Parts: sequence; structure tokens; C-alpha cells
Amino acid sequence: MQAKRILIFNVNWLGDVLFSTAVIRNIRRNFPDSFIASVVPSRCYQILKDNPQLDEIIIFDERDRHRGTLAKLNFVKLLKSKRFDTVFLLHRSFSRALISRLAGIPQRFGYYTKKRGFLLTRKIKAPKANSLHRIDYYLNIIEKAGLRVEDRYTEFFIREDDTEFVKKFLNQQGIAKDDFLVVISPAGNWLEKRWPKEYWADLAERLASEFKAKVLITGAEQDIKLAQEIQGLMKSRLYLGCGRLNLKQLGALAKRADLFISADTGPLHIANAVGAKKIIALFGPTSLDITGPYPGDNVVILQKDVGCKIPCYLVNCKDNRCMKAISVEDVIEKVKLHKVP
Repeated sequence: MQAKRILIFNVNWLGDVLFSTAVIRNIRRNFPDSFIASVVPSRCYQILKDNPQLDEIIIFDERDRHRGTLAKLNFVKLLKSKRFDTVFLLHRSFSRALISRLAGIPQRFGYYTKKRGFLLTRKIKAPKANSLHRIDYYLNIIEKAGLRVEDRYTEFFIREDDTEFVKKFLNQQGIAKDDFLVVISPAGNWLEKRWPKEYWADLAERLASEFKAKVLITGAEQDIKLAQEIQGLMKSRLYLGCGRLNLKQLGALAKRADLFISADTGPLHIANAVGAKKIIALFGPTSLDITGPYPGDNVVILQKDVGCKIPCYLVNCKDNRCMKAISVEDVIEKVKLHKVP
């Protein structure tokens, strides 16, 4: 394969795009002098921003700005003008394979499905469902395409101005450099992966009172209400960061934190990628073998066996017992064992 202009058609979720950084790095090693670009939705842009392995990041919002047929055709024209000769389709969708074909990209590598098989020049057999970690699932595509894979870890790049922003933000909140800072990330796009807000409030209260911690809650703007509800259940102060930090600044915050506590969400994997000092991850319906933080040297996992099949993709679960089974005391015990200061 003599690729000179390579496109990586990426996936849609923060954590999965972060997992794809292993693919990006290994492709660059195979083609050190090639032009390499990646397509991502705008919400995932900051995951790849400042990644030195990429020459360009291209935005594709299939459910927003590129929703209509005309918008998609204009996107095809854009890709065509960039004259890519190879595309790696990490996403299994039909539309992305069709767009790549219409854009005239000669070499199209991706997992085979009956609907889009005719659009691929290299049809790669997908591994058995849930048999690989997401990192390996994506790396398998380029390995089966004949590329050399040397390692498997995620990367998330923050700049000095992100670190400085977080320093000023914490200072404004009255959080000093020597304070025991615990960052909690209670939100997530999938409700079934969330720990009950009452549990978060109890945990934050105990961290503040028993450990003299400064507990800061993070999330997007839509998570402000959840943060306020958690604060309303507490007597101690909860420092509010929801909607006030972008993903790069979240990475810098996670690196500063003495402890980062989260469910299986994008922020968890960002914290792991930047090398947070210590992470406690709360897992319920999802599988560590598929979406667990990797590497996990600085991560403590809490997951209880409640008799359900894992992974479980039951939407609107009636009792969410897998998450409720993790008690506040379970988390506190891990904090006692792994308290950084």
C-alpha cells in the first residue's frame, strides 16, 4: 500500500474517538510522510485537536449540519477536492462508506456488512460481537489491511494555556494547590450508566467532611441541573464546574486532581489518557473488556455482579440495580486505600 493522502472516517462518541487515537498513531508510524486527516462530529473535535499525528480534522455532523441530502453531497464534494487515495472506515455505517465511494477515494477499508460490502475495496470480516476491546476493534481494521500495529493506548493532548486556565479557575473557586481535590463526573449520555444522584451527594458530603476534600463536579451545560440537585442534597459545598470547562480544560483539571471519580463515560477516558493520579471508575451495564479504561494502571474499578448479562444494552432499565449495587461505602473504602495526599 502506497498511501499518500489518508482519511480516517471516525466514530461518533467521545470515548470511542479517544480509543481511535491508537489507530491514528499506528497509521502515522506506517506512513510517516503521508497526509493524514480524520473525520469526526463537532462534539468530538477537541478529542483530536492538537494531535500531532494528524494534518487535518474534518467535521461531519450527520444529524445536524450535514443532515440533508444536499449537505451530504456538498460534503462529498469537499472530500473529493482533497484527493484522498485511502480511507479507513472505523464507523460501520452505510452512509460513510457511500460518501467515501462518491468522493472517489480509490482504497476503502472497513468492516464488511451485507448492505455496504459492495462499497468497500477491502472487506474486513468483523470480529465476534463484544469479543474485543474497542481499541483492538479499531486497530483490527488497519492490521487486517496489512499495517503494522506496535502499541495500543490512548492519547489526549492539552496545552499550557489549558493548564493555566484550570489554575486560575481553581484559584477563583478558593481551591489551593495543596488542597485534596476530588473531581466527580456523574453525568453521561446513557442514563443506565449513571450512579444515582443521591449516592453522589452522599459520597461528596463524606469526602468533604471526612477527608477535608474540595469536591468539584464536572459536566456539560445540560448537566448543570443535575449538579444543582446533587448540591441541594448536601450540607458541604460542592464546587460547580458544569458548563465552565471545555474538554481540553477538563483534561487539565483531571491531571491536577488528586482523585477522579466517574462512571463509564468520555471524561473517564480523558482522565485516564492524561495520566490522572488516581481514578475510581464505577461500572454497571458495560463491560471492562470492551470499554474499560486502558491502560488501567492508575484506575480502580468498582463493578458488582447482580446476575445480569454484561454488557447489557437494555434501554429504560426499570431498576438500574447494577449501578445501585455499588454503595457509597464501597467507594469510600477505595478512597481510604488509595488517597493520594
